[in-house]
Amino acid sequence: MPTAPIVECVPNVSEGRDPARLRRLRTVLAGVPGVQLANLHADPDHHRSVFTFLGGPEAVAMAALALADAVVAELDMRTHHGIHPRVGALDVLPFVPLAGMTMAEAVALAHQVGHALADRHALPVYYYGHAARRPERRRLRELRHGEYEGLPERLKTEEGRPDDGPARFDARAGATLIGARDVLVAYNVWLATDDLIAARAIARSVRESGGGLPAVQALGLPLASRGCVQVSMNLVEHRVTPIPAAFDRVSAEAHRRGVAIERAELVGLAPRAAFAGREPASVGLEAFRPDHYLDVWL
Repeated sequence: MPTAPIVECVPNVSEGRDPARLRRLRTVLAGVPGVQLANLHADPDHHRSVFTFLGGPEAVAMAALALADAVVAELDMRTHHGIHPRVGALDVLPFVPLAGMTMAEAVALAHQVGHALADRHALPVYYYGHAARRPERRRLRELRHGEYEGLPERLKTEEGRPDDGPARFDARAGATLIGARDVLVAYNVWLATDDLIAARAIARSVRESGGGLPAVQALGLPLASRGCVQVSMNLVEHRVTPIPAAFDRVSAEAHRRGVAIERAELVGLAPRAAFAGREPASVGLEAFRPDHYLDVWL
């Protein structure tokens, strides 16, 4: 019997400080039949929240558009300031095929939702990952150059023309980056120091582009409200570099600089395979719950 298709959607929203607003956005998703809201991770320093929900393609598309409607109505980028790079209120909207669904079908879903979003709200939409329509737009980093503040000038250029929607700057909502991708593990390690120079040096030594671990992206970021710094990582291919390998490298680099590890955090969900047989507590995830495993929701 064919497996019923399941797709994961992981929207990143430029709001991480207002619990009432986040409850309203969560309620929107909870009201869509056929969708499971598996996780909501909010961070006040990043001023960003990551929702994780799953379901069949039609239900997930409906939920993504309902969330987009609510975000556009609720958020105003003119007052947004956080440490995470961003270009819009509904900043990133990736679709991840998990079961009974090909990447090509996830790309079609991303384009369907992107076209509808651009049409409903007259917003510029850029496609990335497997959904990219230009090879230079496959990586999110390329689409975030200049961030929200640089978007008005970028939209005036041919290079900055959106893939869907008008080349028009909406000061409240900015732009949205919509993608199709494989499972990605967002994993952060907090350091017991406020030394941002050390965090950035550790991030450089860990990330692939700095000669570190393959399939790892990393930034050193300040967490002002907690009085410490963070090595923020995306493990793009968790079977190539699993969570323990990233944690151990960060720990070794921190130890070399006389810096202790405070704890780690998982943003969203991760497959069991990403732990490579290690217990979550051994990689700093003391508050880890069984429903943080992606496998539980399939």
